[in-house]
Formats: sequence, structure tokens, C-alpha cells
Amino acid sequence: MENFSAIVEQVSSLLWGWPMIALLLGTHLYLTVILKFPQRKIFTAIRLSVVKDKSGSGDVSQYGALATSLAATIGTGNIVGVATAVALGGPGAVFWCWITGFFGIATKYSEGLLAVKYRVKTKDGTMIGGPMYALEKGLKMKWLAILFCVFTAIAAFGIGNTVQANSIALLLNETYSIPPITTGIVVSIATALVILFGVKGIAKVCGTLVPFMALFYVLGCLVILYVNAPYLKEAINLIFSSAFSARAAGGGFIGTTVMMAARFGIARGLFSNESGLGSAPIIAAAAQTRNPVRQALVSSSGTFWDTVIVCALTGLVLVSSIIAHPDIDHTQGAALTKAAFDKIPYIGSLVLSVGIITFAFSTILGWSYYGEKAVEYLGGKKIIIYYRIVWIFAVFAGAVLNLSLVWSIADSMNALMAIPNLIALLLLSKVLVRETNKYLWARHHLDDEDPETN
Repeated sequence: MENFSAIVEQVSSLLWGWPMIALLLGTHLYLTVILKFPQRKIFTAIRLSVVKDKSGSGDVSQYGALATSLAATIGTGNIVGVATAVALGGPGAVFWCWITGFFGIATKYSEGLLAVKYRVKTKDGTMIGGPMYALEKGLKMKWLAILFCVFTAIAAFGIGNTVQANSIALLLNETYSIPPITTGIVVSIATALVILFGVKGIAKVCGTLVPFMALFYVLGCLVILYVNAPYLKEAINLIFSSAFSARAAGGGFIGTTVMMAARFGIARGLFSNESGLGSAPIIAAAAQTRNPVRQALVSSSGTFWDTVIVCALTGLVLVSSIIAHPDIDHTQGAALTKAAFDKIPYIGSLVLSVGIITFAFSTILGWSYYGEKAVEYLGGKKIIIYYRIVWIFAVFAGAVLNLSLVWSIADSMNALMAIPNLIALLLLSKVLVRETNKYLWARHHLDDEDPETN
């Protein structure tokens, strides 16, 4: 078993090495350029996300689709993941994490566009789509669509289920001495009550949970930044200078190289916002929208909130806290995060606990839908109920088992998911340009209806 674990970890490191980072970041840059910087429309995207498109067809509102996507995306990676990047790559990693979010907006936009463009209506009238349908209908590569769904179904049980349940159980056990088995039972029941109602139930819960958890966490970050105000300017300068300079960092940091800062910052940023992985477009396909570009814009705002805002705030909190308190252990991501939030008088541990619990639970809900649609593509609707039952039991198992091996397997499956999705994005780039020019850059056409999506 030890040898098998070592092999899996080596494969995971290889898949998430420089070739994958270059492929994902290169796609971000390429799509940004050929689509004429859709990042310019981010405020339009935010406005559309809270306005119901009554003339569009779909199963959930655009906000519901975005909330479900954010529920799956904003997770423990935004907290512990950023801390790990800082611990391994130094303060400059925060800059590179932020950069991946900015350019990743174009990729998330493109994924949402293709999801709506190639979605299909099932016999019962529901909408279904995602990279598998873009591969099948747009590129006639059904074999690659099948591979994407296999990788997604496996990855969902890892990064979207067991490891999230395990994070909740460990936190509650270490902080409040709650037995993991108790946590497993409660989280399993809560998950069952939501996912058995399908996408509308998931979207409704996520639509309520996401604003609360994001606001609660952001307010906690702002309190820490207020306390660390005398060190904030130094933290910002250190983040930017360390991103481009190999000199030894001050404020308690050890010296790190530019390559280390870039590697860990980019990798954590890509992993956090999931732009290019192919997960978010699965729920985007269910949105009520009159044309592909409207939902594409709404989808792109998810990366903005996830990385440009939440991850950036986390990074500032961590770096300023280390400068203010050089005795903090910043060599371990989880310890660094806990130490930073403990600086909030009286309620610091509560803010962090609520943040991790809500982030992790919402990720379980969002990824349950992703995995469900992948399984449906492979075997039809008749097996969905069995999938949901297995999903609920997996939540319990994740809470009570040691999951070091599962993390590595999940990381590998996430990387393998990205490859078919990136192929679809790159080979269908002409479709992306045509649709974007038609609806986004042509004056007053954003409100036009597309007969193919209605």
C-alpha cells in the first residue's frame, strides 16, 4: 500500500507539474486575447447574475447556476490552499494566484458559452450539458466525452466529497472534540436532504448558503486586515516584490525564488478557481438564459469572486499576519491559517470554523451535481438514484477514514478532467469568437435570443 501511495503521489505531481500549469495558463492567455478581453465586462457579468432572465429556457436561474458553481468552487482551497501556496512559495505566490484568477475569467467565460451552445433537452424537459456535449456535438469526439465523464465521476468522490467531509470532521474534532462518526452522520443526513431534490434543491440551498458563507468569511478577513492595518502596505509591497525578485523576504519569511512563487501561486490559483477543469460548465448548461453569452458572462463572475476577491483577501490576511507576528509558524498551511484567524479577539476560531464547514459542505453539494451529470451521460437517468445513495455513504466514509491517498487520486483525476475540456476549448475557439462577436461586442445584441438555446 505504501508503494502504491508513493506511485499515486508521483503521478499526481507529474500531472500537476509545469506542463499542466503551462497548458492551463496558456489557455487562459490565449482565450483572453482572441476574445478581446472579456474581463472588461465583469461588472456587466455581476449585474446579469442577479437579474432573472425570464425569456430564457433552463432549469434554474442564472444566479442559481452561479451559486451552485461557487458552492463547488469556493472551498477549503480558498483558505488552506492559499496558505499552502504562501508557505511553500512565499508572499509572491499570492500575486501569481491572483493573476491566474484574472486571466482565468476568460476561460470560465468560454466554458459557460460552450455549455449553453451545445446543451440538449432531455425527454423530461430538463437541460443537460457540459464539456462532454461540446466534445460530442461540436467536435464529434464521443470517445473523449466518455473519458471526461469517467474522470469527472471519479474526481467528484475525491475532491468534491470525501476530502471535504474529512476536513469538516477533523476541524470539529480538533476544535470542539466532536467525534468524527457524529460529524459523518450529521453531514450525511444534511447532504441527503438536499441532493435527493435534484438540481433545483441544490441550487436553492446553495443560493442561500453561498452569500452567507462568503460574507461571513470576507468580514472576518476585513477584521484581521483592520487589526493588521499598520503592516498592510508592507504586505502589499512584499507580495509584489517577491513575485518578481529572488531576494530574501523580510517579516519572518525565508527566501524563496521567483520560480517557487510562480509555481505554487499559479498551481493553487488554478486548482482553486477550477477555470479550465470543466466542472462549472456542467451546471451552467442548466441555467435559464436567452443566449450562450449571457450565461458565459455570469459563469465568468464566479472566477472573479473566487480568486480575484476571496483568495486575494486570504493572501493579504496571511502575509500581513506573518509580518505583524513573526513568531507564527508559516511553514504549514493549516497552522498558518489557524494562527492568523486566532488574532481576531474571542471569535477568531469560530469565524474560521464556520468558514471551513460551510465552504466544505457547499462543495459537497455542488460536486454532487457535477458527478451526477457525468454518470447520467455514461448510463442514463435510471442509475442516478443509486449514484446519490453511494454519494451519501461516501460522505460518511470521508468523515471517519484517513484520506491521504484519496487526495492524490483526486488531484490526478482533476488534472485528467482538464485535458479533454481544454481540447474542446481550443478546437472550438472559432465558435467562441463568433458567438462573442455576435452577442457581446456587437452593439445591443446581448439581449437577443438564440433559437438554439430556447
